[in-house]
Amino acid sequence: MPKKWLLLFVFTFFMLSSLFVGVPTGSAASSGKFIIINKTINRLAYFENGKFIKQFKVGTGRQKSYTPEGRFKIVVKIKNRPYYKGHIPGGDPRNPLGNRWLGLNARGTWGTTYAIHGNNNPASIGGYVSSGCIRMYDNEVEWLFNQVPTGTTVIITSSGKSFNAIAAANGYKVNGGSSAPSVPVSSSGEILKKGSRGPAVQELQRKLTSLGYSTNGVDGVFGANTDSAVRKFQQARKLTVDGVVGPATKKALGIK
Repeated sequence: MPKKWLLLFVFTFFMLSSLFVGVPTGSAASSGKFIIINKTINRLAYFENGKFIKQFKVGTGRQKSYTPEGRFKIVVKIKNRPYYKGHIPGGDPRNPLGNRWLGLNARGTWGTTYAIHGNNNPASIGGYVSSGCIRMYDNEVEWLFNQVPTGTTVIITSSGKSFNAIAAANGYKVNGGSSAPSVPVSSSGEILKKGSRGPAVQELQRKLTSLGYSTNGVDGVFGANTDSAVRKFQQARKLTVDGVVGPATKKALGIK
């Protein structure tokens, strides 16, 4: 190999090594570390030694199909990953990937496409906002980054069950720790109006948007845009135009 190519190879290897951080795959299993992400409530739960440790609010895909569901592994850990698409270096305040990247081997990729990562827009966390990745607050993903090695299992699902129940359904033995969802996941019988928040509002926003009544995003917050969309829908369906999503409006929308 010519000397210049050898030097280029060594330099490239050094640069990549400075970005990628981790420990050998398999250590996660021995310590009982795993993660569950529930898209229904946009929460991430961290387990260690069979015990529920902590949960965090996250942002997931703008549409349900964007964030893949299944059982994956963390295969890459990167500090301050550059945002290549926007030519923004790592560590730059403009970088939408935040300060930590936990890459997943989802949909045939190897940690380069789907990830749990930070974000430079804290207001987006908790909503359905991404192109498929799982967004966290920078300080929280930094904490998680320090807990989990490569090889850690990540289960992504949409469920109304508690995190402990999801863990058990995936073959994990859990031995305590409260893991109830932070917000209710059932909208049955619930009246929605301006000021309402949570998964039921997200479901409403998705439905309205699919029918052509824009709510200007699916964030789970019944604000002015959602109120306007509801009123336009009610007017079009000759319902009482009050912005309140009760039984009659829900029936017309086809939601419970």
